[in-house]
Amino acid sequence: MTDRLKDKAIIVIGSGSGIGAATVRRLAAEGARVCAADINLAGAEAVAAGVVQAGGEAFAVHIDLADEASVSAAVAAAVERLGGLDGAHINAADLRAIMQDGDALDVDLAVFDRTLAINLRGHLLCTRAVLPHLLARGGGAIVYTTSGSADAGEPVRPSYAASKSGLNALMRHVASRWGREGITANCVAPGFTVTQEMEASGNLTQELRDYMLRQVRGRRLGRPEDIAGVAAMLLSEDGRWINGQVYHVNGGSLLR
Repeated sequence: MTDRLKDKAIIVIGSGSGIGAATVRRLAAEGARVCAADINLAGAEAVAAGVVQAGGEAFAVHIDLADEASVSAAVAAAVERLGGLDGAHINAADLRAIMQDGDALDVDLAVFDRTLAINLRGHLLCTRAVLPHLLARGGGAIVYTTSGSADAGEPVRPSYAASKSGLNALMRHVASRWGREGITANCVAPGFTVTQEMEASGNLTQELRDYMLRQVRGRRLGRPEDIAGVAAMLLSEDGRWINGQVYHVNGGSLLR
């Protein structure tokens, strides 16, 4: 590990497990001071405690992307503790809604509304909350977690795909509007990423694992650490000449 993020103040929103948790650990290992924010506060606290035990600096706050007041309060708490912000990884999503996201004819509009409320409106709320603090530092980086579903044209999950397409547009807007003021905004689009929670759920059958592996131009499926490494790069000085881009980290399952 390098110390390229030494003393950088970064909030990771959606960090109680999976990709967000791996990102918190990676950022801290590279020297960042990290706020782990999640609706699952116990999960975020466990992640932060693991970082502290390993010698890093992290703490947890509660956040609910469906609630503007909660988003504002979480970012304010992070800024107060960190003394400002240099970067943000906005990684949250309501994954339960994906399982009910059928097609345009049968999707429950409540599922559609909930998906856009978290995956798009919630990300706008987070952007509005963190941007002034990044600008106050003379610039900083925002990394959003998007999805290849925005480009794949799937026969299912229209709500999810629409939310991620909108998120890509939001990211490009931020890069265009505030790039000259020192802001970089980029997206990382994970491929099929196996998390501990996924394996523990029992839903990751060998049949599903084999099917997903056939889509990959490589020898394995994704790991949260694969995504965390790209997020860390984009949040560091190594990513300062990268703006307005979508990085597909998917083992070659989607080529663009």
